[in-house]
Amino acid sequence: MDRLFRRLVKGKAHPLSFWGNNRPQTGKGVELSFKIPFFSRHIAPFKIASRQSGYIRMAFGPHVALLSARGAFFVFGVKVKRTVDLGVLYSSSGTYAAISQAVLRGTLAGVEEINADPSNPIRFQPIVRDPKGQLERYAPLCAEILESSKARHVFGCVTSSSRKEVIPTLDRTNAMLWYNLPFEGFETSNRVIYNHACANQHLLPLLSWCFGNFGTMPYLIGSNYIWGWETCRVARMRVEDAGGQVLGERYLPLGEEDVATLIAEIESLRPRFILNSLVGASSYAFLRAYADLGRRDPHFRPEQCPVVSCNLTEAELPLLGDAAEGLVSVGPHFCASQSEGGRDSSFENISRQSVHTLAAMLVAQGEQPFESFIAEQGDLFGIDPATHHSTLEVDVAQVRDGVFKVLHHWSDVAPDPYLTRPARHPRIDRPRLSVVS
Repeated sequence: MDRLFRRLVKGKAHPLSFWGNNRPQTGKGVELSFKIPFFSRHIAPFKIASRQSGYIRMAFGPHVALLSARGAFFVFGVKVKRTVDLGVLYSSSGTYAAISQAVLRGTLAGVEEINADPSNPIRFQPIVRDPKGQLERYAPLCAEILESSKARHVFGCVTSSSRKEVIPTLDRTNAMLWYNLPFEGFETSNRVIYNHACANQHLLPLLSWCFGNFGTMPYLIGSNYIWGWETCRVARMRVEDAGGQVLGERYLPLGEEDVATLIAEIESLRPRFILNSLVGASSYAFLRAYADLGRRDPHFRPEQCPVVSCNLTEAELPLLGDAAEGLVSVGPHFCASQSEGGRDSSFENISRQSVHTLAAMLVAQGEQPFESFIAEQGDLFGIDPATHHSTLEVDVAQVRDGVFKVLHHWSDVAPDPYLTRPARHPRIDRPRLSVVS
């Protein structure tokens, strides 16, 4: 408590500001001048009336104010929250706008909930920047957020390429990125909190389900950057380990919508399922064309040769319409009923929950550096201190009548971003058949 009092006198206990050349002594009867920001013209003396039960009680005139050891200030019985700048770096346009808008919507919903909660001592002030889906804008805008405000936490980035672009900026400024989308794994950074799924929480359980239901002869497609490359690389290894064969593997530039060559090759090779790691407009164009193929040839209907994905959610269903029917995806959450406008996807929900997690961590952190706080107490907040990844539920689900229906579920799957811990790899065990003579 004495340390808190010293911070008060030095003017570090936001939201009050203190000034004066003489440093008062600790104890009752100390007079200070102070200013409450929302009473900007009111300056008055007050006395430290008492310090007990984790509060400093300050009397000025007929009124009483309390400052808690957690930093929350009460005036006339009203709690004044501690304001924390929060960087928000999502695109409102571009080829993956639907995904980006989902995480942005979830983030701002979480901010609104925290700010409206009178029992929470944190108030977030969003510092929003829009990269417009252009990779080269992410790092400069991240730097602008961190240099123009007091933000040390940024919610942002959709693609793995954009995430990797901002990490050097985070390293230089001792800031933290909260990344709320599935990614390919094979990365840990002290400057990133990975709240959504990595490969052992999406790709491996999805492939296990596919192998048991459709065999081990897939066709792999992906966007031509690290997400597509790594997802298809790991899938190829798993298929070969299972004794199967990848019939084809193709990549499209991000945003490319000419899929005629892909469709023609798939029609010729006749795989058992398609692993789709395309992103945004490329994925939508392919899925519409594949639905048309299924209408021409029964082999390519969902019950015979489905398209499966690690990154498709409710957020993109409105853009697909009937072409979404029969698609299979994997994630930590799917809506049990049709969502309006693609809302309530796992992208949106995890982003919203992550804001609540950050608020709780800031309250508990005190003056400890955030990085060391995670190392010591991250697991109390569902974050693996060693990898900064989260333990998640895993569902494999299929779109039926416009709604994802869960086909298989795993609980509490711990992260394994480097795929070195087989005990953390979900699978569907099936009895082995023996030949009896």
